[in-house]
Order: sequence, then structure tokens, then C-alpha cells
Amino acid sequence: MAQFLDLTPSLQYKEANKEKDLVHTFMQRLLTTDYKARHLSVKSEPRITKSQQAAGKAGFDALFEKKDQHAEQKQRTQSQSHPMDVQMAVFLCADPFLQQTMVTKLSQCQYAVPLLVANPFTGQIEFPLWTMRQISKSWKTMDTSGEFTSKTLPMHKAQTPMVAFFRIGSISSSKSQLMNRLINEKHDTFFHRDCPGSSRERLLMDGVVEIAWYLPSGKSTDHFSDCVAFCNLHGDSSINETQRKILTEMSSVNVALLPQLDRNDNNMVIVKELWKSSTPLIVILTDEDDKGEDDVCEIGERKYRVSLKGRNQSDVSVALREVIKNCLSERPVTFTMENIAEHSEMKVDEDNEDCQRGKEAAQEIMRFLKRKDPSTVKEKLLPCQGKLWHDWSQKNKDLRRLKSETVELEKSKKEEELREIRKKQRACVFSDIMVSFVGSLRSLSDSEKQYFLKWTTILLDDFTSDTLSALLQKYDQKWNEVLDLKKKHDNLEKNNHELAMLSLSKEHDNSDKLKTEQSNLEKISNKLNAATFGLEHIVREMGQIFEASASARKYEIMKDGTFSYIPNLAAELMISGHPMELMDGDAAHVPLVWVSAVLDKVIRKLGDQRVFVLSVLGIQSSGKSTMLNAMFGLQFAVSAGRCTRGAFMQLVKVSDEMKGELKFDYILVVDTEGLRALELAGKDTLHHDNELATFVAGLGNMTLINIFGENPSEMQDILQIVVQAFMRMKKLRLNPSCVFVHQNVTDVAAGEKMMEGRRRLQEKLDEMTKLAAKDEVYDAECFSDIIAFNVQKDVKYFSQLWEGSPPMAPPNPCYSENVQELKRDIFSRASKTNCMKLSQFQQRVKDLWEALLNENFVFSFRNTLEISVYRKLEEEYEKWTWSLRSAMLSIEDKMLNRISSGKVEAVEKQELMREMSETLQKVQISFKKYFEEDSEKETLIQWKSRFEKQIQHLHDDLVDEAKRKLDDNIKQKSIRKNLDEQLKNHENTLFEKSKELALKLKERSKNRDPKAKFDLVWGKWVTELTKDVPEIKDINISNDVINILGEGFSEYGRVFDQKKRAEYINIHIAADYYSYVSMKSKKVGPVSLWEKSLKPEDQTSIRELISKVIQQTTEKVESFPVSVQGYSSGYIQQIARDVKQLVQEFKPRHDSFEFKKEFFVDLSLYVCEQAGKRFVELHRKYREANDPLLYFEKKKAEYFKVFMNYYQGATSAAVLGDRICVKLKETILQCVYNMTAKFICDQMRGKPPFNGNRGDLEKHILKTLAEQEGDKEEKFNNFLTYMNQPKIHFENFIRDSVRQYMAAENPQAASVIKEHIDHKLRIIISAAEAAKDEVKSIKGDVNKWLEIFSNSLVDELGDTRVHLSDDVTKDVTDYDVLIDVIKKELLVVVEELKVNICKLSDLREEMFREKPEEILIKHFCRCCWKQCPFCGAICTNSQENHTEKHQAEFHRSGGMKGRNFKDTTEFSINFCTTKVATDELGFFAGIPEKWYPYKEFWTAGGEYAEWSISPDFSSLAYWKWFVCEFKEYLEKHHKLYFRGKGEIPSEWKTQIQSDAVASLGIDK
Repeated sequence: MAQFLDLTPSLQYKEANKEKDLVHTFMQRLLTTDYKARHLSVKSEPRITKSQQAAGKAGFDALFEKKDQHAEQKQRTQSQSHPMDVQMAVFLCADPFLQQTMVTKLSQCQYAVPLLVANPFTGQIEFPLWTMRQISKSWKTMDTSGEFTSKTLPMHKAQTPMVAFFRIGSISSSKSQLMNRLINEKHDTFFHRDCPGSSRERLLMDGVVEIAWYLPSGKSTDHFSDCVAFCNLHGDSSINETQRKILTEMSSVNVALLPQLDRNDNNMVIVKELWKSSTPLIVILTDEDDKGEDDVCEIGERKYRVSLKGRNQSDVSVALREVIKNCLSERPVTFTMENIAEHSEMKVDEDNEDCQRGKEAAQEIMRFLKRKDPSTVKEKLLPCQGKLWHDWSQKNKDLRRLKSETVELEKSKKEEELREIRKKQRACVFSDIMVSFVGSLRSLSDSEKQYFLKWTTILLDDFTSDTLSALLQKYDQKWNEVLDLKKKHDNLEKNNHELAMLSLSKEHDNSDKLKTEQSNLEKISNKLNAATFGLEHIVREMGQIFEASASARKYEIMKDGTFSYIPNLAAELMISGHPMELMDGDAAHVPLVWVSAVLDKVIRKLGDQRVFVLSVLGIQSSGKSTMLNAMFGLQFAVSAGRCTRGAFMQLVKVSDEMKGELKFDYILVVDTEGLRALELAGKDTLHHDNELATFVAGLGNMTLINIFGENPSEMQDILQIVVQAFMRMKKLRLNPSCVFVHQNVTDVAAGEKMMEGRRRLQEKLDEMTKLAAKDEVYDAECFSDIIAFNVQKDVKYFSQLWEGSPPMAPPNPCYSENVQELKRDIFSRASKTNCMKLSQFQQRVKDLWEALLNENFVFSFRNTLEISVYRKLEEEYEKWTWSLRSAMLSIEDKMLNRISSGKVEAVEKQELMREMSETLQKVQISFKKYFEEDSEKETLIQWKSRFEKQIQHLHDDLVDEAKRKLDDNIKQKSIRKNLDEQLKNHENTLFEKSKELALKLKERSKNRDPKAKFDLVWGKWVTELTKDVPEIKDINISNDVINILGEGFSEYGRVFDQKKRAEYINIHIAADYYSYVSMKSKKVGPVSLWEKSLKPEDQTSIRELISKVIQQTTEKVESFPVSVQGYSSGYIQQIARDVKQLVQEFKPRHDSFEFKKEFFVDLSLYVCEQAGKRFVELHRKYREANDPLLYFEKKKAEYFKVFMNYYQGATSAAVLGDRICVKLKETILQCVYNMTAKFICDQMRGKPPFNGNRGDLEKHILKTLAEQEGDKEEKFNNFLTYMNQPKIHFENFIRDSVRQYMAAENPQAASVIKEHIDHKLRIIISAAEAAKDEVKSIKGDVNKWLEIFSNSLVDELGDTRVHLSDDVTKDVTDYDVLIDVIKKELLVVVEELKVNICKLSDLREEMFREKPEEILIKHFCRCCWKQCPFCGAICTNSQENHTEKHQAEFHRSGGMKGRNFKDTTEFSINFCTTKVATDELGFFAGIPEKWYPYKEFWTAGGEYAEWSISPDFSSLAYWKWFVCEFKEYLEKHHKLYFRGKGEIPSEWKTQIQSDAVASLGIDK
């Protein structure tokens, strides 16, 4: 069955080109309820043949020549299949479920359906009772009082008279055609010889009995007054004896057709039997003359004879109909389908094992409903979805409408109430009916399960049908009464002014009566709802059982697997094509946990498939489900007569051949049930309908709006809801498309009329848009302002559904064509749409529903899909920016090597850009590919331009930064030029002295201790060489700070005292800055008042000032040339001046305070102390590079080796080789440090916490803070640094992470270092060999070799030159010896390096040219550091100057920032994400101060308008745990207390550290 229900390329309105296409053509048409399904033929060109006999003959004679008829017939038989053979072939080969679908659709097309089937494979007669279980018919009949009553029954239950038709022998007239004229003159209920596509030969119909029903409409034109079954035995009944026997036993009237009466004919035995039977008999003679008889001749008691030959067929039909009507008027025998099954001569399809097991399981369900009232059964047997679920839904909505000043306490109380309801639901456990249902789903095979679900639906429909039928009649009657009253009410309102008073009185009476009747209508509706009991309610109960169990703390129940299997069962149902409830319309709530769990399982089973979401909106009973059934060949949502409300989702699979074209795997249809017409809807219902429409429109890639009828006032019902829904989507930047489907249009071909209809619709939409714009506070004048809409293309007109008057009218084929045209249009649009994945649909459901729960839907909506795409983009951006930064680090290394070796004396910006061009191009290509090929490219496009600019800006900044760094290096080298020259001369002197001493000692004696002698003279040499060099003294920054600040503030004592008290150490994390300010008086009338404390906004502004001072001081320190020129106390002086200037420039709000001197002093002490730490480090580097004493102390070992070489008689080549290797060791070591810095950064970036975006990094920082060990006060202080100075904390976290990484065992790093050293070794040896060959070719000396050798290593190793006197180099002529020496010594050097640096912890921090932590800090801390104006949460955007509003993932309790209730010492613990959802809470802001409601906080402007804070009712466990864990420290820090209004809710105290960490949602 599945292959026919998959979406495939439509053959619907094309003739089959090949015979093999006939089946698919037939099935596609049938499944879309197109009665032309039987009009089958293979497309071929009309053939005009020549008669062979007439060939060569001319003129009139040729007219009398005929073809060989036998040959022509044979040829035609071979080329054409009979349509009924196609139908029966599919039926016989189909599984029972497809058979049932086929029969249901045939019946809907008003075609006869198989009642008895002669199976050609087995030879058995089969009764396909199962296939007819879904056929349901409606008709009107007259009761004993003469009143017409409506009946709707499943036809397997209907007790009706049967008129059986069969032929005896061969007849010339068509029996089926005769029957059609009796039942429905306008439709071929039974296929006959003159139907399109018919052929003389058929293979599979002989012996088949078909049944069709005549259904009266309650009009005078009815042919019969009650439902009558007509059965047609195909083929000769004398051969198909069993079928004839079954029919004649069950029939109320037998109609036998035979050519003529002939006593000698053997078939007269059959006629005689029929004659003897008490059942009325009509004998129809097809080939016998009437001999002057009337149309119908009664030849015995209830025995009739009719001759057809020579008679008007219409007259015969009328007469025949009258006879049958007379026969049925005398208490005829009736039958039911199940009576037929009692015959032993045939096989019943329901007797198969799977069907029986499914039926038994369904009957077990019904056992619990036996003798129960349908109106109360749900309440008793499905307790979880009744009052408990409705109460929970209402309280969950109330949770979003908090009004108390202490919203967290109120919220906590309501959450406790919700938990209590869930606890009660859990106490209900599984009712017996649920145990049976779920047990069956788990234990039955797939086939048995399908039967079980069908049987359950059939039996439940049977259980509720009588009650529902009676209630529906009452509902229809009351509906009509309300409509009449509404019309009268509207007419009274239009009365003229002359009758104003009279009208007013009447209007008042009418209005009261209308309200009363509307209330009565609602009561009937509620009864209908209570009495409705279907499969969807059982599945709904499963959902509530699961949600209740999932709500248990820490999922204790879920862990043991007791209920974890339930979503899996629902997922299997959904995958198999069953509709799944998305929104419970009765509770007006989405069971989010359940829906998410089911979709999770669907994703696990199918994969995260792409889906095109088609939403459908339409007023109840507007033909919406019929349209969907015709479009997809399925039965959507709930069956007719139900009043279930809500939204249902259903998967429709796309065939493999269509996937390539459509680019998605399924259509997910979201269908709404129960939208009410406005005049019948109360205020609550209208709100629910708006909610439902907004929800469904937000989910869909496309929304179909179904309008029924041509009356504009009726259109208004749905349009008002739809326009408001789309306006909300526009404000959220969700852009679904929409198509209006205008059903039941009388003449879709009338172009002018359609133009008028479109114009009227456009006017109505524009009118509704203006009205909705006022409600939604949105600037829109016409419908096209809120959604892309073309009235010519986006409005579809559908023909009337029925071709004639129901109940006997077949569906209109034009309607089916209209539906298929719409389907093609949907596919065309879908193929150009960026479809969602199932996981994204799942998240969209959550986002929309969470927003709808809040009163301000647009403000509350959080587009998680868009946020997810943006975060993924941030991760990619981080990779692109790292590629640029990493490339620039390599370029810097190379350029610094060139500078150090003297090869470069100036670096141009253009050169750096050329070096970076290849990497930039690769990044740009990757960037372009990502934005063009990513599955979310349509969402990404909004950020493309900005990210493109950011990448270019970063590139430019990196180039500028590198230029500055390289220029500084060149400047430093220039400044050191004289010193370097001196050192070079001194080194030559030391070399000569070492050589001289060695040779002198060697000549005297070899027994004396050479090292002692060397040590003795080394000090003298160094002292002699450095006697004229000025000493670089140690620095005392602490004294400089006190002296400079004491002088600056003219109060040495104050500076000294504040330094001693050390309060300045925590100035950046202080809770209250009140002690640092003097409050100014404020005039209130004639009276001057002083504030007793700083407002939270003032505290924040002071903290921001401190952050600004710290940041600028850090940048200032890095700009000073300390490493080149050494430290100067003038730097401290400059920092102090800058601090003073920044503080003086600060303007308090309302000019309400001024800073005391203590603030200037403490802030200056803090930043100067931080600067001092950096100065010490930079000055140490300066001293190491510029103090000759330190320099020569490091060189002592090197010159001792020179001394020993000469002492031991080494050659000049050996000494030179050794000196080269000493120099190479230095450069290789520096290269190892440069490479390792990048390696560490690369490795750390590839793993948490550094492999995600900025938000991910913050989560890991919060996790680390929560899991701190040690002193609790120290832990609290670390939290304070994070909260008040987040950038400083982030930087410290990165430093600690690098430290830990380097301290840990890392075999990979050791291996990389060793490989890098070996790589350098290979390069050096290669360079030495290449230099040797070049020198030999140009006949150069050793100095030339040294020049070529060192030049070739500049980019790899930097400056590798050695400076020796000519006395050393002139003796070196054998380059092979020199290279051998270098190779030998270099191996020793390399092994020594490998031993000394075998792990990262062996590396010395000061040796890094740029430390890995500083590289990572530059990379990760170049982002947004803005903090929430209410709670201080940090914006998580990874870009400094982003254009979007600031957002934080984890907002905090206001108490953490020291917020308190006015004029009290009680903390305000409210979260800002809770306050923005309240109605009554507000805050003061602006100049002059003004009160603003939290729910519209952005209207306060300034920093408030820069933030997006969505309501969040999740547990927020992390900060709740923090408040409880550090309660005493918070109280001490802020000098406030958690009591009174600031009391901590008891629920907060249940949070433990593991809950806090888990709430961060860090992916494992």
C-alpha cells in the first residue's frame, strides 16, 4: 500500500503511454477520489486501416467489402485491457489495507464495490468484508410520524433490503447499464459496455458480485424512500451457481435477465427455482418481443415479466423502479454484511490470523467500555487527559502571567502546584484499557498492529455513534437557530434613526437571546466533546502518562525504562501514516515534552529527514479534510462527525524519484481541527483560534487557507484570524508563503467573475490587515505589506465538490483536477523552498509554543533555529579567523627571522598583505562556499555582508598589528645596533683570549686543571670588557607608585594608608561603591534631600568606568617601549594622569554624586599594581637583552667549550663547526618555542572548551566555577570577578587552561616537538651541502660558504651567522671536513634538545616569543562584553561591534547584582527573564526618570533598547544553586538579606551542584 501513498510524479490527467502504466494511473486517480479512474485506455494514434478485399477496387463497390472481423477482434484484444480487469487485478494483488482503501475510495466515487470475488488464483469465492468496514453513508428517511430523519451508518452495519441482478445465459442488453438507470441516471455506478475504455473481452470480472446503495435525500424526487442495496452478479449465473445461491438467499427482490423464455432451455430450471421462491421475482427478457404487453406484466403473485426489445429504455426503467418499490413496500427481507459471512461456501477475508488477532486485541479494549456511557467513559478510563491535564495547562499559562512583586516566590509556588498535578497524574497509573492498548502495540506484529488499530477505530466509532448522532442533530439545529438570531441582530443594528428607541429595545432582547443561545450551543459542543472517543484520545492519554512520568525529579521513573518506550510506539504510528496530535484543542495546549519525545524517536528511526511543512487553516466544516484527502489520498486527522479540536501532524513520504526534484523527503501536513466561525465563537474560543492559527502558520513553509462559499461575510471568519497570524510571522522575520483556496465556487470558468472574486478578496484582506495592524501595533496598510502575496497566483478557485446533489452525487472530477493543480503548484513552490529538518521542526514547535504561552507573543518568541544557525556560523567564523591569525603568526615568525638576520630593514604593509593573500583567498572561498552550499543558506544570507566585512576587518587589523610589532622590532634592532657591534667585538676578543689561554696552557703542561684556570680569568675578562658600560639597576615599582600618587594627590599619608588597608585590591569586584562617593542634594520643592544609597544603575556605571580604566591601562602598558628602552617611572606618572582624566570625564546620572579622593587613589593603586606586574616582566626581558654582564654570563659555557677545543688540539674546521652548531642550537630552540605556541593553540582550539563559539566557552567557565575546590571565600571571589569583570576572568581562565594543558602528559606534543627538531636538522644539513656545492662552483672561501649557508636558513631559523676573526676562518679549506663536523656536532645538539624538551612542562614561559595564552586571549576575547542592565549577564555574541541586539543565554537573579526592594535591606531575587513576562512590575530609568513596565523594557531606550531579553520559565538551576550555595557571602558582600520579600523559594534549595552543571547543557 505504501508505494501508492508515496508522492510520485502525477499521471493523473494523462493517458497511460504503456499498458504497465495503467495500474498507477488508475490508483492515483482513485486515491484522489476522481471517478474518472475507470476511464482507462492506452494512449495511441487513431488508426484508419484499408480493407484487403477492397484493395484495388474503385468507386461504390469498395463500400460493400468488409475486413476479416476475427483478425480485427484478435488484434484489438491484444492491444487493450479492460478497465475492470485493471481494477480487479490491483484488488486481487493488493494487501488487505490497500484493498480497504480502494473499496472506500470506490464507494466515495459512487461506484459499486466488490461483494463476492471469484479468486482466479485459488478458485475460491471470497467475501471481502474487511474491505467494506470503512464505508459509511448518509441519507434521509421518513419515520413513522412522517418526519424526515438523517442517518449516517457504516454500511457493514446497515440493515437494508437487497435487489439482486443476474443474467442467465447470453443477453444482448447491458444489465449494468439497466441498473445504473434504476439507481442514478447521471452516473455509471456499475461499469458497462458503453463506458469509456471498455472492450468486449474481460478476464477477471466473471463471477464477481458488486454492490451499490441507493441513498434517498428526503426529497420528492427520490426513487426509493429508504436505503436499498443493489447487487450485480457479473457473468452467467448458471455457471456462477454459488454466488447466485448466496444472493438469492439474502435478497429482497431477484431480477433475472435472460434472452427469451424457452421451455427446452436447460437454464429454465434456475428460473423455475426462482419462481417457486417466496422472494419477489422480476424476469427481464432482452431478445423477446413484448407482444403488445405493458412495460411490466405481473404474471403471478409478486412475479413480473418485462420485455426490453423494442421498448423505450427510460420508460422501462421507470416502470421497473415502481415494481421494485412495490415489492420493497411490503416488509421486505433485509440483510447486513455480516449475515453474508455466515455462508460456509465462501472464504471471508477477516478470517486470516493477523486480522483475528488484531480484532481480538481491539475487542479486549472494548471489553472495558461495555455498558459504559460514552459521555463519561473518558473521564473514568483516561483520567490523565481530563481535568488534571486541563488544570495543568491552565496553571502553566498562569505561570506566564505573574502579577506579584515577588515573582520568583509566586513562580515557585505555581511550579509546585504543577508538580502536584503531575504527581496526581502519576498516581493514576495505567488504567486497564491503557495497559491493554499499549500491551497490544508492543506485542503484536506490524500486520497485526495495523489490523488492531483499524479495528479499534471501527469499534470505537460504533461505541459512540448513536450518542454522537443525536448530539450532532441537536448541534445542527441549535447552530441554525443561532445563525437566524445573528441575522436578526445584524438587521436591527442597521435600522434607521427614526426607529432608534424601538430598535434599541428589540436589539437588547435579541442580544440577550443570542447570548443565551450561543451559550446553549457551547454546552452542546462540550457534550459532543465529552462523547467523542477515538484512537487519538488513547494516544493523548499515552502522551500525558509519559509527560507525568518525565516530570518526576531527575527522571527516576524514566531511568528504569518503565515508560520510556511509549514515545517509540507513537513514533511508529506516525511513521506508518497515522496523524499525531500536535496541539490538544480541548486543553488549548501543546504537550511539548511528549511531542518532542515522539519526534526524537521518529528522527532516530528515519534519520533527520528534510520536511516541507504544509499548514492548513480553515473554519470547521469548510471542506478542508476533503481537500487533503483528494490531494494525498489519505484520511487526515479525525473522521467526520467528531468535534475534536487542535492541530494534527501527518507524514507523507516522497518517492525516491521525486526527492531529487523536491529536495525533501516528506511532506509534513499540519492540519487544524475545530476553528469556529466568528458568530458562533465566544471570546475565549476566539483567543484559542487565534492562538491555533498563529501556531500553525508559524510552523508551515506554506499555509493553505481554505475558504468555503462565495459570501464575503463568511470569508471574514477565517481572514481575520489568518491576517493576524501572518502579521505576527512578519514581525518575527518568519516568511511562510500562503495560498488561498476558495472552495465551492459555482463557475470557475467564468473569468470575469473570478476577477471580481479576487478583487473582493484583496479588499477584504487589506481591510483585515488595517484592523490587525492596530491590535499588533504594526505599520501595514495592505496584506502584501506583511506577506509576499499575488492575488492572481495565490488564490485558487475550486469547483463544487459534488457533481449533482448528495447523497447520490459522485465527486466532481473538476474538483479533483483543481486539487491536483494545487498540488503541482505546492510542489513547484516547495522545490524552491529551504525546508526544515525534523529536528528543526521539533525546535520550531517548542519556540512557537513557548512564545504563545506568553501574552506578548512577538516579544516572547525566541527563534531557536535561527539562533542555532547563527551559533554554527560563529563556530565557522572562529575557524576562519583562526586561519588568518595562524597564518599571520607564521608570517611574523618569518619576518622577525629576516629582521634579526639583517636581511630586512623595513616592512611595508603591502608586503604583509601579499604574504596573507593566499590564506585570505582560501578563507573567502570557504566563506562563499559555506553561504552558498549550507543547508541553511536562506537563513544565513542575512548575516553574510556583516561577517564578510568582519573577516576583512580582522585581516586588516592583523596586518596593522603585525606591522606595528615588526616596526618595533626594527626600531629595537636599530637602537641596539651600537650595542650589538660592541658585543660582536667583545665576543671576538673573548674568543681570542680563550684560544690564547688554551694554547698557552697546552704548551706548559697537560696535568694542570684547565677549568679552574679558565674560571679564574673569565671574571677578569668580563670586568675588563664591561668597565665602561652603565649598570642597569633593579626597579622598585611599588615605591614609584606611592611617590607619584602621593605627589599627584598631595597626600602621601592617604596613599600610604590606603595601600596598607589593601581595599583597592577588590575595587573591580566591589558590591557597593557608596563609600567612594559623596551624594549631592536633590531639590524637592523647597526641601533639599540626599539619597542614602547609590541606585543599581549608578553602581553599574561606576563598575563600567573601572572596567574602562583597566582596559585602557592594559593597552597603554603594551604601548610603552619597555622591552626596548627599559622601565621608567614616567610610565606610572602617565597611567596616573590617564586614570584621573577618565574619572573626571565621567558624568553621573542626574549629577547625583561625585567621587571622593579615595576612589581616585584606590583605582590608581589597583591599575598601577596590575601594570607593575607587566612592567617587571618586560623590564626583565630588556635587562637580559641589554645588560652585558648577564649576556656574558650566559655565554661562559660557550667560550669554555672554545677554550677546551683548542686546549685539546682541535682544528680550525672543528672549532668553526662547533661554533656554528652552538648558534644553530639557539635558533632551533627558538623555532621550537614558536612552533609549540601555535601547536598548543591549535590543539586547545580543537577540543572543549575552545572548539565552539563564545557561548560554549562561557558554559565551560561556569562549569569550572561551580566545580572549584578549596576555600569557599576564594571561590566566591572568583565568581565576583566573573560577574563584575568578565573579561579579566575569561583571560585568567584561558591562562589557567593553557597552564593545565602544558602541565598534563601529552605524548602527541612530545612527538611533534621531536619531529620539528628533526625537520630543522634535515633542513640545516641540506643547506650545508647546497652551500658547499655552490662555493666550490664559484671557488669561494669559507666566509662565502658561511654567507650562503646562513642566508638559506634565514626564513627557517633566523640569524645563524657566526662572527669569527680571519685567523680562524683562513685555515678552513676542506668543506667536507667542516660539514662532517657540523653533522656530528648537530646530532649531539639535537639529542640534547630532545632530552631537555621531551614534554610541554619542560618549556620555559619566558622563552616564548608570544605566549600561547596571549595568542588565545587575543583570539577569543575580541568579542562583545556588554552586560545586561538588569542582572549583569554577559552578551554571548562573538563579535565586538555586532549589529544585532545583545543576548545572554543565562540571565541571573537580580540579588546577585545587589538589587533590593526600595527602602529595605531585602534582596530582590527576581530574574529579569521572569520580570519581563509580568504585567505589573516596572523600573525607573532615563533623564528625567520615568517608570517603564518590564514587559516593555526596551521602551526605556539607551542600553535597555540594545538588549533582547525573552521570558524564560526554565529551571535556571545554575544561578538558583549559586544563590543558595553562597547565601551568606552574598549577604555580607552586598549588606542585604534573603528575608521578607527576598526570601529564597524552597524549590531553589533543592538544587545541587550537579543540577547546576547539568543545566548548562554542555554537550558531552
